Amino acid sequence: MVMVQKDSSGLYPEARLEPKPNEAAKLRPRRIREGPLDAVHVFWLAGMSCDGCTVSVSGATHPSIEDLQNGTIPGLPKMILHHYVLSTESGEEFVENYRMAWKGELESPYVVVYEGSIANEEIAHRTGGFWASMGTEPDPEEPEGQRSIPTAEWMKRMAPGAAAVIAIGTCATWGGIPASAGNPTGSMSLMDYLGKDYRSAFGLPVINVPGCAPQGDNFTETVAAIFYYLQGIGPIPDIDALGRPAWLFAETVHRGCTRGSWYEEGTFAKEYGDKECLVELGCWGPVVNCNIVKRGAINHVGGCMEAGGVCIGCTMPGFPDKFEPFYTEPPGSIISTTGSKALGSFIRPLRKVTQNSQNREPRWDAEHDVPSAWSEVGEPGPVKKVEEWLYRMWQGTNGERPGREGKDRNWGGTRPGRDEDYPTG
Repeated sequence: MVMVQKDSSGLYPEARLEPKPNEAAKLRPRRIREGPLDAVHVFWLAGMSCDGCTVSVSGATHPSIEDLQNGTIPGLPKMILHHYVLSTESGEEFVENYRMAWKGELESPYVVVYEGSIANEEIAHRTGGFWASMGTEPDPEEPEGQRSIPTAEWMKRMAPGAAAVIAIGTCATWGGIPASAGNPTGSMSLMDYLGKDYRSAFGLPVINVPGCAPQGDNFTETVAAIFYYLQGIGPIPDIDALGRPAWLFAETVHRGCTRGSWYEEGTFAKEYGDKECLVELGCWGPVVNCNIVKRGAINHVGGCMEAGGVCIGCTMPGFPDKFEPFYTEPPGSIISTTGSKALGSFIRPLRKVTQNSQNREPRWDAEHDVPSAWSEVGEPGPVKKVEEWLYRMWQGTNGERPGREGKDRNWGGTRPGRDEDYPTG
């Protein structure tokens, strides 16, 4: 057994190796059949993965994997999924489908999906091993022997002929945890592996759907958008500069967070279980591009902040290294939360005044009584009445007085309607 020491940076020397220029990016894309299509093959490959992306996608509902496979979505071709967990085939019978795609023997176009980061197989090869593989073939170095085929090599073979290549999950899109500081594998993202010049047979660069794990719906919705494009009835999906579906990742977590309004008012949770904004407990939501709270985790239910957890930035290219230590208040938030607290000290009382006023019927104001049997509701004092009068004056500037006599201008704090509209007794 060979023992390798880490260097001063905390990385193993082999992990610092630059990946070789990928031959896949240099190969001429193979011409493939254009739409209308009856079916599209989807070949799933896995590298340094926990299979969390597979679990997430299997729970997708809008659309579901079954919807795509059965062709129930109007206008879309059927998806023929080749997945090492979900396929009924196994062994060489399963791997043969990948060989046919690589050799261009399929009648329909195919898409390649990669889950997990791509390890530097040269490191493992030096000791006669591999990091992630699928299937075997004759070993050119041993005439009578067999070699395991790394999934990275399958990607290199299949990428030029693919209609599209999709990286699913943060490990595949940005390298993720297997590529973090100190790793011995030399792992990298699919985009790093194929290179900037890679284009699919339809001219598409790598498409990234990040998340650890990503929402299944984000992936299936992206696949549906790509299928519409391949079918010839939809445009190229709106993809941002980093290859992410822009309609899913353009906004930050914070903008769609149900706790965001607490941040605006300068009110923050002190411990887990509190209902307020979680930034001071280590939430990175204000800067992370993700739709987890808007969409929910599965079937539009849950999501990190919705369930009481902080955002640790798992959809971002800098994850995990640039977001550590987790569950600690981000340095930049100290400045913004201080400003938010100062502004919130004015906003909260002002909103309370308006809320108290709008929580009263006009009849209750006229009769100076709230007929609630649940609890006694006190009358506003002179100060609050003046505040309300000023507020209503401002609100009604250049507006018509409501009610049947609504022709007066600048009605301000006057009570809408006539006294006889509110009979007593």
